[in-house]
Amino acid sequence: MPKAFLIDMDGVLVRGSTVIAGAEDFIARLNAEGHAYFIFTNNSRYTPTMLSDRLKKTGLEVTAGHIFSSAIATAIFLDHQQPGGSAYVVGGPGLYTALEEVSYRLDDQAPDFVVLGEPITFDIDAVTRAMQFVHQGARFISTNPDVADPGERGIEPACGAIAAMISAATGVQPYSVGKPNPLMMRCALNRLDMRASDAIIIGDRMDTDIIAGMESGLETVLVLSGVSREEDLARFSFRPDHIRNSIQALVDEDRFWE
Repeated sequence: MPKAFLIDMDGVLVRGSTVIAGAEDFIARLNAEGHAYFIFTNNSRYTPTMLSDRLKKTGLEVTAGHIFSSAIATAIFLDHQQPGGSAYVVGGPGLYTALEEVSYRLDDQAPDFVVLGEPITFDIDAVTRAMQFVHQGARFISTNPDVADPGERGIEPACGAIAAMISAATGVQPYSVGKPNPLMMRCALNRLDMRASDAIIIGDRMDTDIIAGMESGLETVLVLSGVSREEDLARFSFRPDHIRNSIQALVDEDRFWE
């Protein structure tokens, strides 16, 4: 059976709006050889269709069905925890769409959960309502723990930063579904119908991609085209199975494909 791949997007395939060398050839080989794969992202703001369109603008032919976000994993988690429940949501269209697909009801009166992602624009009134619901007893879920994301104008606050505001006001920490939580790996592998022992994760961050893959039993590949640098490895008590300069190095390395 061909290997399955979970491939981080930013820092592995693209850097902002620029495709990283080798990414196009890597995706082409995945498609040509029929590998099961997901482009894997913690960002819950955008729908798979929106992310697919973004990648196609860089020249990467990735369909929406090959994209798996923390929003999708969060919806799967909530549907398993409390099918047909209700949520007060602070987030973008990716999170709203994922919850709609599992028939979750939006509730701004007495929700079962407060579900936090990355909103398109920051709304202090929405964050205040979320804080009040958590204080009243709603269970607190965040799509991911990332505190900052790269944006068009530089670094921007992300889900973890907004969650910290709510936690500081309520004393309640959220349960974060996205990387480095191994739950996100298992959700993706279940959807691909693949075992962890037959899968590889390719990422650019030791503190999210690599630790999540290691704790989930996947083969791990760190590429040095994004956040983590080779000199950073000494700070971590674990190591990836493989280190490569970029995804270009993996295109013709047959050991990863068999």
